[in-house]
Amino acid sequence: MTAGPVGPAGEAGQETQQSRRHHVLSVLVENKAGVLTRIAGLFARRGFNIYSLAVAPTEDDRLSRITVVVDVESAPLEQIRKQLHKLINVVAIDELDPERAVERELMLATVSTPDGGRDEVLELARQAEARVLDSGAGEVTLSLDDHPNRLDEFEERLRPFGIVALQRTGRVALPHIDS
Repeated sequence: MTAGPVGPAGEAGQETQQSRRHHVLSVLVENKAGVLTRIAGLFARRGFNIYSLAVAPTEDDRLSRITVVVDVESAPLEQIRKQLHKLINVVAIDELDPERAVERELMLATVSTPDGGRDEVLELARQAEARVLDSGAGEVTLSLDDHPNRLDEFEERLRPFGIVALQRTGRVALPHIDS
């Protein structure tokens, strides 16, 4: 999981072993019933591992964009691309170079705030620019959208307090705009 050249500190130039084995594909598909099922079925039949998947309509309501992070250790990237191109509802496939893409993910986390821990959790949230969505006696729910690496770091910083529940959306990405 690497990041593009722009964005908050901690993104640019971060490459891990995990990032070299995961690749981001942006798949433009016809916005029709069953397309996602066919794509997921292709991955399942071929034994391709999906690390992350996000799908939503685009600016053109006839099309949807599927952002899929694939594990290239389960199959060569070129084989994955060829298999996707065979599906009739696939319009275009782009591999997004992490150095030339803007990537984001959303995380919601409910964290335990035991005696005296509430102020520390709120300070971590402030530092990360996370939002407080809900709070009650002994727990707080936070929201953070950022580069996946930053979410990983924030999650690790929250762990000592006790994560009660956590949900991440999966990565979405677009090519970086050339200037």
